Amino acid sequence: MKAMILAAGRGERMMPLTKTTPKPLIKVRGLTLIEHSIIALKKAKITNIIVNVAYLGWQIKAYIGNGARMGVKVTYSDEFSGVLETAGGIIKALPLLGKEPFVVINSDVLCDYDLSKLALPVGSLAHLLLIDNPPHNPNGDFSLTNDNQIINIHDQSYTFSGIGIYHPDFFRSHIKAEQKLPLYPLFKEAIANGQLSGEHYNGYWQDIGTPERLEQANNS
Repeated sequence: MKAMILAAGRGERMMPLTKTTPKPLIKVRGLTLIEHSIIALKKAKITNIIVNVAYLGWQIKAYIGNGARMGVKVTYSDEFSGVLETAGGIIKALPLLGKEPFVVINSDVLCDYDLSKLALPVGSLAHLLLIDNPPHNPNGDFSLTNDNQIINIHDQSYTFSGIGIYHPDFFRSHIKAEQKLPLYPLFKEAIANGQLSGEHYNGYWQDIGTPERLEQANNS
């Protein structure tokens, strides 16, 4: 199985820390955020990793290189001509990701979930890891039915963790020339078709979205 780490964003909410350093290279407990993601993938025996880069991406390339020093293989998907947002970035990288399901991780989340357990249920094109709503997202994103189908009406009990597994066909109807495209329109489409599933995880998870959350993570 392959994986993609999303690392192309500007990290606006982390300013001024990200003025000269890309967010994935900010350190938490002695390791950069992207190293935490790579280590989690390696523990799950996922060692073929694609990383999309844009803002100050040359620094990420110089620091991680081809991944050999960490025992993985890293390939880059460049978005230097313009950040394509989450789904757009994944779509551009599809030729590198292949035809089988692949894991996607936001580079700014820390989580102790065992990524080797991620799998697509029958009939699902995407399966998301959901967590309890954190203080910065009290209204949540999704709800789960008893058979782990995701819905997003009425009681939105859970927040998307930024971790999921996707089949390439999840993006098929949106494959076009390079375009900016977030994931949520695709989630809504998959919900309508009964093709989005999820699971709730109540272990350790931390979003490093602001300097305050960075401090919290370093002190936890």
